[in-house]
Amino acid sequence: MRILVRSATILGLAVAFRWWHTGWGASRVEREEPLPGDEFPVSRFGMRATRAITIDASPSDVWPWLVQIGTGKAGWYSYDVLDNLGRPSAVEVLDRWQGIAPGDPAAPMNPFAAVEASPWRVAQVVRHETLLWRNPGAGTWVWVLRPTKDGRTRLVTRIRVAYNSVSGLAFAPILELADFPMYRRMLLGIKQRAEALAGRHDSSHPTPTRAR
Repeated sequence: MRILVRSATILGLAVAFRWWHTGWGASRVEREEPLPGDEFPVSRFGMRATRAITIDASPSDVWPWLVQIGTGKAGWYSYDVLDNLGRPSAVEVLDRWQGIAPGDPAAPMNPFAAVEASPWRVAQVVRHETLLWRNPGAGTWVWVLRPTKDGRTRLVTRIRVAYNSVSGLAFAPILELADFPMYRRMLLGIKQRAEALAGRHDSSHPTPTRAR
């Protein structure tokens, strides 16, 4: 009996933790609302995570960090030893990755794969608003930037990944166990870089002093 109670307790805690981390930072409305990419079918046997963060910068200061993200590009702004082969993620905007269009390769999830070989492709681009990646049949990953009334940005992201293939099943332990701390660190890394960029823009346009 004790074993059953203990097992049920562990299972309940695991379910509660999964519900919490797959919605980290997001409001209930953000978790439930439809986002670009949801129109593409993805098996329910997998993971869906909607996470969000508020950034003290405009969408135009956040956007450059999104379009260059990933291994082979600017890195993931997370734990570089684990997800970027030990190479430090960029702390500057890299011009070579700023031009992006539907059909372009997105960052590969496999750190050893070349960018051009990535099965993930850019599916939608709305400058300073929406960036959608898609791996047909396997998943979608969208980034949505929303300006707030006080001049900040709400970054909402949603990743949907199916476990209905060999590669999906192989990727499942990473998503279920290691995804959250790395994803959280990534969002904080984007926030840090965007706010620093916004600060540089502000300092380059100082407020004029009044003549006395």
